[in-house]
Amino acid sequence: MHLDALSGPSRSGDGPVDLDAVRHVSRAVSAAHQFIYFVPESAEEAAGLGVTDRGPAYLAFRSAAMGAVPWQVTLAAFYNFSPRAVRAMAGVWDAAPPERWQAARFLAAGRAMRRVGVHLTEGHVAEARSLIDPVVAGADVAGKVLAAANASVVLPPDPLVALWQQITVVREWRGDAHLVVLADNGLGPCDCLVLHTATGRLPTALARATRQWDDEEWNAATARLVARGWLDSDAVVTDAGTAARERIERETDEHCAALWAPIGTAGARRFASLIAPITDAFTAAGTFQAVQGRRPDADLRTSR
Repeated sequence: MHLDALSGPSRSGDGPVDLDAVRHVSRAVSAAHQFIYFVPESAEEAAGLGVTDRGPAYLAFRSAAMGAVPWQVTLAAFYNFSPRAVRAMAGVWDAAPPERWQAARFLAAGRAMRRVGVHLTEGHVAEARSLIDPVVAGADVAGKVLAAANASVVLPPDPLVALWQQITVVREWRGDAHLVVLADNGLGPCDCLVLHTATGRLPTALARATRQWDDEEWNAATARLVARGWLDSDAVVTDAGTAARERIERETDEHCAALWAPIGTAGARRFASLIAPITDAFTAAGTFQAVQGRRPDADLRTSR
C-alpha cells in the first residue's frame, strides 16, 4: 500500500480497537523490528565490543535496556531459551557496559537501514512518531519488563533509529503480554517453542540451535503436547493444536487492544502502513532468505 493511500487518523482513540487491526499492526511492528537479529552490522558492532559469538551478542543487545542484569534475569524475560543458552552471556557486561551495547545496537540499526535503502521521508517519520509516541507514553508497563526497560532508554538523535526504538518498545510490550498468555495456558518455555515450530512459523533447526534445548528436554515437551492432543504421535500439529495456537494469539491480541487505544483502529492501521517500507527494504535485500521457511513477521523471542 502506498504511504499516502490513507489519510492521517485522529490521535485519540475511538472506542475498542478492532482485533484484526491489532493483529495487523503487531505483525508490522514485529517485522519492522527484527532485521536487527540478521544483519551483519549487528555482528560487526558486537565484535567492536569484544564479543564475536552470535549467541551472547544477541542476548546482550536484547538485555542492554535492562542494565547489567545477571543472566538469570534475561532467562526469565526471554522465556523460551534454555538456561544453557542464556548462561553463555555471562561476561558480556565485562566486555562492555550495557549503555555501550545499547549505543552499538542503535549504530547497527541505523547503518543497516541506510545500507538497504529504507525509504521513509522526513514527513512520514514525523507522522509515524505522532502515532507511536502516544502509544508508548500511554502504555501500562506493569509486568512488562522488556517494554518498560526499552521505554526508559533515551532516544537517539537519528530520527529513523529513534522511530525504530519506539517500534521496539511496542514489540517487546506484546512479547511481555504474550508470556502471560502462554503461562495461563500451561505452556512452558520449551513446550511453547515446540508448538511454534510444529505450526511452521519458525524452522525447528533455528529454534534448536538458538534456544539449545537438548533432545531429552525437547522430546519431553513434545510428549506433553501429544498428551494434550495438540500434536499427534508423529509430532505433527493437530487441528486442536492449531486451534489452541490461534486462541493464544487471539488472547494476546485482546491484551494488546488497550495498548493501541490512544490512536484507535485507524491509527493502528495507518502506523502499520507507515513502517512497512522498513520490512520491504530488508526483504528486497534478502535479509531473511538465510532463514529458510521463516516469515519476516514471526517472532524470535516467544512462540507467537
